[in-house]
Amino acid sequence: MRKNPLRDETVAPPSALERTVTPVTPNRAGGLGLLGSIVPALCGLLASGALLVDLMRARPVFCAEGGGCDAVKQSAFSAPLGIPLPLIGTLGFIAIGVAALTPGRRARLAQLFLSGAAGLVGLALIAEQAKLGDLCPFCCVVDGSAILGALVAATRMAVDPDAVAGRGYVYAAIGTLGVGLAAPPLLAFAMNSVPKAIRDEMAQTPKGAVTVVDFVDFECPYCRMTHAELDPVVESHKDRVRLVRVQVPLRSHPHALDAARAACCGEQLGRGDEMAAALFSTPVESLTPQGCEAVAQRIGVPIADYRACVADPSTSARIESDRARFKAAGGHALPTIWIGDHELIGAQSRAALSKVLADALARAGS
Repeated sequence: MRKNPLRDETVAPPSALERTVTPVTPNRAGGLGLLGSIVPALCGLLASGALLVDLMRARPVFCAEGGGCDAVKQSAFSAPLGIPLPLIGTLGFIAIGVAALTPGRRARLAQLFLSGAAGLVGLALIAEQAKLGDLCPFCCVVDGSAILGALVAATRMAVDPDAVAGRGYVYAAIGTLGVGLAAPPLLAFAMNSVPKAIRDEMAQTPKGAVTVVDFVDFECPYCRMTHAELDPVVESHKDRVRLVRVQVPLRSHPHALDAARAACCGEQLGRGDEMAAALFSTPVESLTPQGCEAVAQRIGVPIADYRACVADPSTSARIESDRARFKAAGGHALPTIWIGDHELIGAQSRAALSKVLADALARAGS
């Protein structure tokens, strides 16, 4: 105990805790340092999450099929130690975010270590992509975010490792990281939801089989090309495939509407597949009303019934209904084919169609 010379009273010396602990007041530097750390973590989480979602789905949502994402996915470094790289990236950015949120010098050291390691890996992966000659845009965002995060962590450590962020900054950072985690799966669900028009057709397909919805225009050259590739693929699995043709005759094609009427009537009269095959193989200039009637006669459709069907207003109404189904399914280009829940737009190769159908059949049989 010691005397206070002014008051002549005894004053207790400061305790050990009072001598060693100095209150740290939240300040602007701490808040800016935290938000600066969270921005690259957010970008990395979003891109890693998108890659992880695509990895877990049979049909990619974010990455273009056959692009740089596929090239990286098939490379040797796509799953080190058997762990998918997008999963490592997601967990790594979560760890960096947690370290960034934690106050104190040790947390700054942990953030610097984690971010530095991620940045070095990012540089190496960018170099590997350059060697492949294919750049995955989402991978580049992940790698770039890791490098940027390392620079921010180093700056934060050098400027003031003990700076503390206010509650508002902390809550904003936590919310931002939550968005980074939740956004990719939510966006994938919104972007890849199967349209009701397709779901309705799938609901009519027996269990264990796959629905193939083919939106067609018999005058469209790419529809013709795709039919030549699709037909043998469907035929090889005909016992487990329900094929639905939806007529979408483009108004820019002068003979498409007559061919669509012929296809509808061939289907109504029990010769739909034969009529479709014959129309696809008939020269475009011959798809006139007379030419389509000759096709019907050639494949054995009763000609009187065919003529009555073509003239029936319900046939034109069916075509307009099919056009509406195409729009309801989000259609915007031909050919468009749905194999199960997988949409294919544009001319397709036999190999691509076979792979998608095989995947759909495997899922339907499981």
